[in-house]
Amino acid sequence: YNLDGTGVGIAVLDSGLLASHKDFKNGGNSSRVVFSKNFVPTESDADDNYGHGTHVAGIAAGNSSSNNGAYRGVAPNANIVNLKVLDGQGRGQLSWLLNALDWIKANHQTYNIRVVNLSLGGRAVDSYTNDPACRKVQELNQLGILVVAAAGNEGKTADGQKLYGQIHSPGSDPSVLTVGAVNTKDSDSRSDDLMASY
Repeated sequence: YNLDGTGVGIAVLDSGLLASHKDFKNGGNSSRVVFSKNFVPTESDADDNYGHGTHVAGIAAGNSSSNNGAYRGVAPNANIVNLKVLDGQGRGQLSWLLNALDWIKANHQTYNIRVVNLSLGGRAVDSYTNDPACRKVQELNQLGILVVAAAGNEGKTADGQKLYGQIHSPGSDPSVLTVGAVNTKDSDSRSDDLMASY
């Protein structure tokens, strides 16, 4: 297993992240968070005041410094670009997201951004051909950047009825690698996990 993200930049667009976390350091104890920018006008920095972005960045690029290597990320040696687009309550505006995606378009070569992670989304009220977020991620895709987005958490109503057509934007765009959901059956074991019914 030699693919560890070395030399690759992963842009995490989320609630910011704790750049000093030990899982984001390299072998020389320097941070692999090579750039941070805040796109949320109501917050003063790119720190994670919600906790979601740090968690997501750990899945993407954590190097398993914690817990004796139990939680190694997918690309544990990749550089991380922290772009904060969600506030301290995990909420954001489309304009904040679009501004961050424009920043990536202008700066992807500087940080060798090859992957953009969007563990966020909004209701897909229009076709992906007209949706502003979808159109913007299509531009990144044309630059050779893989965009990974969340499908969303709205596959069922509060009373458990299935909902169809609820994949969030920009996960609704066919050029995006959309991450779905899993049913853990309320256990820590992975052996009983199933694809979510929706």
